[in-house]
Amino acid sequence: MTLNNPYHLASWDPSTDCCDWYALECDPTTNRVTALTIFQGNISGQIPAAVGDLPFLKTLIFRKLTNLTGEIPSAIAKLKNLEMVRLSWTNLSGPVPSFFSQLKNLNYLDLSFNNLTGSIPPSLSKLTNLNALHLDRNKLTGKIPESFGKFSGSVPDLYLSHNQLTGSVPKSLGYLNFTEIDFSRNKLTGDISFFFGTNKTIQIVDFSRNMFGFDLSKVKFPASLTSLDLNHNSIKGSLPAGLTGLDLQFLNVSYNRLCGQIPVGGKLQSFDYSAYFHNRCLCGSPLPACK
Repeated sequence: MTLNNPYHLASWDPSTDCCDWYALECDPTTNRVTALTIFQGNISGQIPAAVGDLPFLKTLIFRKLTNLTGEIPSAIAKLKNLEMVRLSWTNLSGPVPSFFSQLKNLNYLDLSFNNLTGSIPPSLSKLTNLNALHLDRNKLTGKIPESFGKFSGSVPDLYLSHNQLTGSVPKSLGYLNFTEIDFSRNKLTGDISFFFGTNKTIQIVDFSRNMFGFDLSKVKFPASLTSLDLNHNSIKGSLPAGLTGLDLQFLNVSYNRLCGQIPVGGKLQSFDYSAYFHNRCLCGSPLPACK
């Protein structure tokens, strides 16, 4: 394989059984290669097209390889048995390939911590077995696809943070029951209160450092919510009393336009003032008393 690393891949000797090679796993009954995992190490160059010649591959991992460059090869589209793909913490560039939508067995797709550009392919919503989608920490632009409200089958945890996404979040996403969402550090706008509601099952939400704007006082939160980060937005209104009924492990509503008294009870006074400061006229413990 053309990965320019004689040491890391020293065991890759064509005269020996490839099932004994470092970074490869085989099915013991069929002797077919089912996993290729290259983690750290001084690997350089591009992901070779030859990965497409492993038709029984279920797991493909290239992770923490800062000298891995180039685009994600189209040869991966041939690997119809793939269940997990982790191409993260590398210097891969180019677009997020839409061919991933053809890999119907995918339950985990992680392309985070790269230099990927362009928009998010709407076709990814065709993956019915997807449990988690990590596109965070890239240079993606454009909007969150409308189709992301149409995931059928499992509803994946969505990680889109640290990109340059713009526009409002499609309301169609409110029809799905997400568990975990991270849209932080983008340039998203509008109202995202439709993710909440007493009938939802959402647990962990990070919408911080965007340009979201809506009236928080009207929002009803689900009992499942344990982490809510809304800091650095343009959210107005007051904190709803319903927050006192939640078993919150984390809360941050700082740097918004909130007003009124912080409701007393539940976990709300267990967070320090930094969870609430830099709002228009929010007051009460742990902030100074209301006048």
